[in-house]
Parts: sequence; C-alpha cells; structure tokens
Amino acid sequence: MQQTPPQPPQPTTRRQILTGAAGAAAAFGLTAGAAGPAQAAGGAAGDADRVRRTARTMLGRMSLKEKIGQLFVIEVYGTRADTAHAKNKELYGVSTPAEVVAKYRPGGVIYFDARRGPDNLKDPRQVAGLSNGLQRAALRSGARIPLLVSIDQEGGSVVFRMLEPATQMPGNMALAAGRSRTDVRRSAEIIGSELAAMGINQNYAPVADVNINPNNPIIGVRSFGSDPQLCSTLVADSVRGYHRGEVASAAKHFPGHGDTDVDSHTGLPVITHTREELESIDLPPFRAAIARGVDTIMTAHIVVPSLDASEVPATMSKPIVTGLLREELGFDGLIVTDALDMGGATEDFPPDVAPVRALQAGCDQLVLAPKTDTAHAAVLAAVESGDVPESRLDASVLRILEHKLRNGLFPRPYVDEARAERFVGNRRHAADAARITDRTVTLVRNEGRVLPLSGEKRSVLVAGWGADQVAALADAVSKRPGQSATPLETGPAPSEAKIAEAASAARDHDVTVVVTNAAASAKDKGAAQAALVKALMKSGTSVVAVAVRNAYDIQRFPDVPAYLATFSYGDLSIASAADALYGDLNPSGRLPVGIPTLDDPEKTLYDFGDGLSY
Repeated sequence: MQQTPPQPPQPTTRRQILTGAAGAAAAFGLTAGAAGPAQAAGGAAGDADRVRRTARTMLGRMSLKEKIGQLFVIEVYGTRADTAHAKNKELYGVSTPAEVVAKYRPGGVIYFDARRGPDNLKDPRQVAGLSNGLQRAALRSGARIPLLVSIDQEGGSVVFRMLEPATQMPGNMALAAGRSRTDVRRSAEIIGSELAAMGINQNYAPVADVNINPNNPIIGVRSFGSDPQLCSTLVADSVRGYHRGEVASAAKHFPGHGDTDVDSHTGLPVITHTREELESIDLPPFRAAIARGVDTIMTAHIVVPSLDASEVPATMSKPIVTGLLREELGFDGLIVTDALDMGGATEDFPPDVAPVRALQAGCDQLVLAPKTDTAHAAVLAAVESGDVPESRLDASVLRILEHKLRNGLFPRPYVDEARAERFVGNRRHAADAARITDRTVTLVRNEGRVLPLSGEKRSVLVAGWGADQVAALADAVSKRPGQSATPLETGPAPSEAKIAEAASAARDHDVTVVVTNAAASAKDKGAAQAALVKALMKSGTSVVAVAVRNAYDIQRFPDVPAYLATFSYGDLSIASAADALYGDLNPSGRLPVGIPTLDDPEKTLYDFGDGLSY
C-alpha cells in the first residue's frame, strides 16, 4: 500500500508561505537547537568506534600533501583510465585519467557526460571499467586510499548524467505530485543500485531545497515542492532509498536554495529569509535528512544575511557551515562544497582563495576547484603558515576516511564490469519506473471535460517545444486506432511566423496538443510559447496543453481548456501523458506547488494539492 504524508491546507503563494512562517517550526517539532539523532551509517557504537580508530591510524601515516589531496574532488577527461585526452594535459599536465589521479591523489572524482566535456559516461560496462581503473590508480599511489566516485544523478529532466540504458526516473517534483513515499524510496533505490553497480559510490542527491519561488531558474522541478513538511518527508525517504541502493546520499544545497531568482552557476543569489523563516521553510528538509542518516550535505553558493552579516556565500561562511550545520544541527557527516567553478563562488573568490576560505568555514571536500595546481598550493601554504591549523585539516581528512570506511570502499573498491552491463536498466527497474511515472501525471484543468479523448476517429496536431518530445507524443497518438497525428515542433521561443504556421495547421485538425516548457526560454520566460498556446486556442480547435517541466507555465495562458503537468520531459513521462490524454491512465497526481497568478503573485491560480481525475 502506498503511504501518503498528511496534507493539511497549505499556503500557496511565496508571500503566504513566508508570512505563515511564525510557529511553523514548532508545529513540525523542529526547534532551533534540536539536532537529529546520530547518523545510522556508522551502525552500532562499537562499529563506529572501530571505524574511528582505523581512520585515525590511517591519518597518522599520511603526509601533509596526501591529506590535502583527500580534500579535492576533481574531474577527469575520457572514457578509460589509461587513455590519453588532450584536456587532461591542458588542465593537469598529464594525459590519462589514471595519471591525473596518481599526480593529485584526490579524495574523489566526479563524472560528467559530453555535455560538460569530460565525456566519462558511454555505457554501463565502460563506466564500471573507468571506475575500476581510477580505483587502481588511487590504490597504487600515495597513501593508497580508494576514491569517492561521485555523480549528479538526481532523476528527472534537469540534472542527470547517465542516459539510457540507465533507468530514467521522473524526478523529485514529479514524485512529489504522486505523493507516494514508497515510490520516492524505490526511485532512489533504483538510481543508487545502478550507480553502485558501475562503481559510483557517491550520488550528490537528493535536492532538499524548498522551491517557493516560481521564478527560481536553477531549482524548480529538482525540488520536492513548496511545502516544507512534504519536502522533509520525501527527502528523508529519498535518503533511505539511496542507502538501500548502497550508494552514499547528499542533501543539497544548504542552507536552502529554493527562494531565489538568480542562478548560482552564473551569479550570487541573496536569500532574504529571516532566521524564523529559515527555521520553518528551508531547514526542515535538512534536519529530516540528518535524522535519517544522510552521508553528506552540500553547501550552496548563496548569501544569507540573517545567518552571516558578512554576506559571504554560505560555502565560505563559518557561521553557516560550522556554526549552524555542524554545531546547531548536529551534523557529523561529510560536508562538501557545491562546484567551486560556479559563478557564485568565483565572482569574489579567485582560485587561490576559494578553497582556503571553504576549508576555514568548515567544509570537508572541495568540489571542482578551478586551477587545481593553484588550489593545492594555496591550501598547502595556508596550512604551513597556520592560516588553516593542521588540526582543522586533520578533522576533515578524518571524516573523509571514516566516510569511506563506513561505505565499504576499502574492502570493495572494484565492481564486476560484466554485472554492470547486465544490471543497469534491467527489466524490473524499467517496469517500476514506468509505473511510478504513471502516478505522477497531474491534471490541473479540464474545462468542458475535454479530456479524456474518446476513441472516435480524429486528426491531432502535436505542436510546441522539443523536437523529440513532440515527435514521441505524435507517434504515440498515431499508433492508436483511428487517430492520425501531425508533429510540428515550434522551438523554445517560436517566432510570429512559426506561431501563424501552427495556428493555420490547427484549423485542419480536430484537436491540438501543445507541449510547453517555459523554462527552456529563459530570455522571454515563456512568453512566446504562451502566445503560441493562445493563437492555437483562437484557431477554433480544441486545445490541450502539456507542461513538461514546471507546472507554472499555465500562468501565461490560464484559459486553456485542458492542462496536464508531467514535471519531466523524459520518454516515460511523455508516454504517460499520451496515455492520460485518452484515459488509459487516470491522472492521480496533485500539485506539489501552488501556482500564483502571473500579474499578482499574491493571488492564487491553483492551490498546492490541486489535481483532477476522470
């Protein structure tokens, strides 16, 4: 039986959430000084003591440079550990990924696909082979300590690295629409177990941010929604699922990135929440993650003046990292930075400053510090000068070693490459993913009972954003008896000519299904896509809009007759939407965010929890 967290009436708009903050922390049983129980990952007290003793022994045998190496999580270029890549030579002065690991002796590596450049991820067997090769390089050099092999595989359509055959899950906000804690746990377990099979032992997930700002350009559907209680419950369930899948979890982005309209990849957001608002909105999911035993917490490159009047990014803030996270919240696991090559970090902190400041603040691992030679030298100089006491360095290295011991990296650094090929994307995972995705489709509007479409013969125009999505949806419709479909992809910001073409085509069809993704057009925030929807509505055809990322798209065309939200544009989400159009799937999702009106954010268009069925 699916478990559904209790859902009392909730505030909908960002302002309602903020003004309702008073007393909410107490209502959740989350007071300012309450720390969660000790992490479960360490097991019984005897096991924890044994891990600590072993880590201390290892620490005592390490040189200063070996300790500093453990702080860094770096990227390497290429698909094989022993194959040269020009970018490795450019960045690090050596050619192969194995040589990079041998040179820097890092605590971890992070995988990326070709979209960023490293091109580490081709297929499961290759990834497992790369992981094994990098582990061999680590265990043959320096202190011979295995690597944390990490990745950002959140699920959904925004932040993911592994493509098919890895099982594609619908993502956090979609799962929150489904309201099934069982599905959240299973989604994380599938992702985690497939990563573990490929030798990836640290997933930088789940996102614990509470998305209360519809204009948030970087979080959005990566969040479980706008309700702190729902987010807290599902973040904890996600952590549990990753642990079942035998991969380390990481709650991010502390102390909360959900109320910003600035992307920290390119700028430095400022969160203006009061301490009381942080306690009731932003911090509960992190407290829940800590209570569930999350392995890692990732900091955010955001300024929070109510927590640190110096207005430095949270990653560089000792009051936030050490004072709040380590001491007040009682987190004793691994604290890692968000990528230090992001604009939110590099804007005021050059490569020789950012890693030192993050370490001084209390961070344990430094992810993607730019100019690796410069960063290493800066940390070494800071320790040798006393700006960073060696005891501070040792505290972080000890946590890193304990983390690796707890997660079994020393006895089991390698994986079976043939098993990875068989296991990743297996039939059971695929079937579970399809069923879970079906339960996330949300019917927001259905005036005049436009949906479900009957089985009578008709022609359907499928227009809008996404060449692959439009084509897949049109293909699914065409396969139905008596249905013909015409695909017409119009792009993220359709021109007036393209809109006129689509409206003309609509007049020759019985029904028009239009795919929207306003977030794909940051320049006009979806205004051109909205103009397309309105033009289609004026064409005289019956119009159904399908939002395949943020549910907020309807703000710009509130009178559309029917509106489905999938929160994802993956293949499974498109297939589920097609089934929902014809009633083979009865939509059961409920909005995990409130949708305010476009002109007045204090007025509600649709409430948190809204959702229709047939």
